[in-house]
Amino acid sequence: MKQFNPAFLQISAIVSGAAMSVGLAFSTQTPASAQAAYGSYVGIGPSFGLTRGADDERKISAVVSGRYKFLTAPISARAQVLVGSNVAIVPTISYDIPINWQTDVYVGAGVAIPIGGETPIGNKTSFAIQPGIDYSLPNSNVVLFGNAIISFDAYKRGGAAASLQGGVGLRF
Repeated sequence: MKQFNPAFLQISAIVSGAAMSVGLAFSTQTPASAQAAYGSYVGIGPSFGLTRGADDERKISAVVSGRYKFLTAPISARAQVLVGSNVAIVPTISYDIPINWQTDVYVGAGVAIPIGGETPIGNKTSFAIQPGIDYSLPNSNVVLFGNAIISFDAYKRGGAAASLQGGVGLRF
């Protein structure tokens, strides 16, 4: 009758345990999580004032929009320039929340700076929040964007202003 060497049993147990550990390490998968829509962009579109200004009219402007995406954090620097009979600049910092690989929603905070007179976001420099959504068209550098700007204490006579923007951008 043949006997097994105890050293052989110990070595085979260690090798078997190591092989199982390596196998588990390579077979364990972490779940995929969506990342904020990749990339920075510059875009254009219309802007519609939702509130009436001092002249009791709703303002319509063109918007030039830009986003710079910080790739290591879910944060973006954004700026919108509303151009119509007067100009307004709205720089914000946003927190981006990914929905899927092409879409993210965000909320930004910044300042609304009207230059000249009445704009869709008022006629006085004020604190602004900017909720919005970005959608990157698959297999292209095209981005569709939409957002609102709510500027608080935006009129010299008092009151908040709100506008809606949307458009098409080119990702870089």
